[in-house]
Amino acid sequence: MPVWQQQEIVLRPQPRGFHLVTGEVYAALPALAEVRVGLLHLFIQHTSASLAINENADPDVRGDLERHFNVMVPERAPHYVHTLEGPDDMPAHIKSVLIGPDLMIPVKAGRLQLGTWQGIYLCEHRDHGGARTLVATLQGQ
Repeated sequence: MPVWQQQEIVLRPQPRGFHLVTGEVYAALPALAEVRVGLLHLFIQHTSASLAINENADPDVRGDLERHFNVMVPERAPHYVHTLEGPDDMPAHIKSVLIGPDLMIPVKAGRLQLGTWQGIYLCEHRDHGGARTLVATLQGQ
């Protein structure tokens, strides 16, 4: 029987950085276990955070990504005009555009088909971004 399900997943607030949220996604989607073959689309409803898939074992990778993005997209650049919401806001928007707001992940036998060393990241680009909402759309059979 075909499965089509859409729901919101509210992720707990995180400080700026790259955070593994694979477990939170699994916990919020018990219907995933019923899908033999399908797709999970995740979309973040924010303009200063993004989603990515990357290393799930060594936390140094997440720290290195954060440091690299802070060098690549610095705060207080003299050419920023949008500055009313603080020095971390405009860089957060740029980082969000670079990484992107969504992921499409294959599902097989009730499991996300992530590689052995892959996990889902919430990329929080604000110092205090607050809770983040994902729209999860699960389709399959």
